[in-house]
Amino acid sequence: MTDDTRARILRAALEEFSERGYHAVSVRELAERVGVTKTAVLYHFPGKADIVTALAEPLLDDLEAAMAKAAEAADPRAAAIESLLGVWLGHRYLLRMNLRDLGLTASKVVFERFRDGMLEANRLVAGPDADLAGRVRAAQAIAMLSDPVVLFADAPVDELRAAVLDGVDRLYAVTDDRPRARRGRPTVMSQETIEAARRLYDAGHAPADIATALGVSRATIYRHLPGVE
Repeated sequence: MTDDTRARILRAALEEFSERGYHAVSVRELAERVGVTKTAVLYHFPGKADIVTALAEPLLDDLEAAMAKAAEAADPRAAAIESLLGVWLGHRYLLRMNLRDLGLTASKVVFERFRDGMLEANRLVAGPDADLAGRVRAAQAIAMLSDPVVLFADAPVDELRAAVLDGVDRLYAVTDDRPRARRGRPTVMSQETIEAARRLYDAGHAPADIATALGVSRATIYRHLPGVE
C-alpha cells in the first residue's frame, strides 16, 4: 500500500464527511470512492475514527504551536486571536466538516487535544487576572473567529480575515478599557501608509504592532495588505 493511497483516502474522507457528515459515510463507501477495497482502507486506518485523527492532526499541531507562540508574545491576547484565526483559515474545510455532526469528536485523542487547545486560547485571550465576565467575553471572541470561517469557508481569505478581526475589535472596543482607544481609528489607509505598513511587515513586525504604530485597526492592516499572516 502506498502513501498515495493513504492521501487519497484522506482527501476522499474530508470531502465525503464535509458533504454528508462523518456518521453517514461508511468505510465501504470511502473505499468505493477511492477505488480500493475496504481492506485497503482498514490497512491504513484500523477504524473510521482513525481517519478523523489523521485529518485533524495538522490542525491540532498548528493550534498547539500557535498558542505556545502567543503565550510568549508581548500582547498575548492579540497574538492568540490573530494566530487562532490563522489556524482556522488554514483548516477551514476541516472545520466545516465538523459542522455537519461534530465528526471531530469521534476521535478521543482529537477531542482532548482540541479541548485543551481551546482552553489555552481562552486563557490567553481573557488574560491572567480575568473574572468570569472576562472569561465569557474571551469565549465570545473566540467563537467569533471560528463561526464565520465555517459559514464562509469559500470567501476570499484576506477579506474574511479582515472582516472577522473587525468584529472582534468591535466587541472589545465596547467592553474593555484597553482596546477602547481603537474606536474611530481609520479604516482606509493612504498609499503612503500602506507602503509603510508593508515595510514594517517585511522587517518582521507583527500585524498588531503595525496597527498600533500606524494608528489603524488590525482588520485594516489585513484588508490593505493581502498575504499578511
